[in-house]
Amino acid sequence: MHTMNSLLSGSLVSLAVTSLSFSPVPAAGSPVSAVGSLVPGAGEAGKIAAMAVAAVAGQQGVQLSGKAAATSNSLYRTGQISGTRCRAGRIIAGNAASYRRFMTRVNRCLGRTWAAQFRKAGLPFSQPTLRFVTSRVSSPCGRWPTGAGGYYCSSNRTMYIGVTRRVLQNPYAPNHAQFMAHEYAHHLQQLAGILPYYGQSAWQARTGVRLALSRRLELQADCLAAVFLRGAARDLEVTREHWEAMLEWTTENGHKTWPTNDHGKGRSQAFWMRRGFDSGSPASCNTWTASSRSVS
Repeated sequence: MHTMNSLLSGSLVSLAVTSLSFSPVPAAGSPVSAVGSLVPGAGEAGKIAAMAVAAVAGQQGVQLSGKAAATSNSLYRTGQISGTRCRAGRIIAGNAASYRRFMTRVNRCLGRTWAAQFRKAGLPFSQPTLRFVTSRVSSPCGRWPTGAGGYYCSSNRTMYIGVTRRVLQNPYAPNHAQFMAHEYAHHLQQLAGILPYYGQSAWQARTGVRLALSRRLELQADCLAAVFLRGAARDLEVTREHWEAMLEWTTENGHKTWPTNDHGKGRSQAFWMRRGFDSGSPASCNTWTASSRSVS
């Protein structure tokens, strides 16, 4: 995922763009290609952060704002998520209907899981809109970023998921579930006030600081996605063998998708994914108070 912001029609909006960051090894043991990737130009990063700023004005009921929303969010105190039933079915290679059906069901599972955690946290919750597209449609956040498999636009709180031949070539369900869960995590960050804080902080920050903030945002999304996958591991068929394969691949290759270090090194991505999966709790995903080394 990459968080992008652009100035449109005189108003600030935020755009969070996500791509799959690993290629898991299916049961048969053969590697599977990543579903999608986004490699935005380095110049994009300079204008990225501002769009989350305006989202603050339209957001109701967030208990904490500013830095506290990221460092001391009540979501971190909600404990381990309950086991999540997520009978999403299977994806048939080359079958767009089965892919949309699977992703829609995973989206609903994510909604049930995180709605319960947000209630515990005393935070307002709403489900994002999910939209499947077969072309690079524009949104209130601007044009579809080059190479992206999908993105989240906080202006209209919509997740745009591309349905392409490349995506449909890979029927490995946990791969797609992680993609959806990571994308969904940016919606959670928006609702909790974390994404707006990132936007405020990164908007006019120098490059080094902006990249460091982006890494904390992205690695937190990796962690939160893994928290969900642990809870739904049985139904989504995320076995320990497959999970370790995902982590191994991410360690070696996770950083290669991005032209600048705005998502963290592969070992950092794997570290936060492991933390989330092993704990099953948002408490393990507070990247905002973590050492610089762990979010490098």
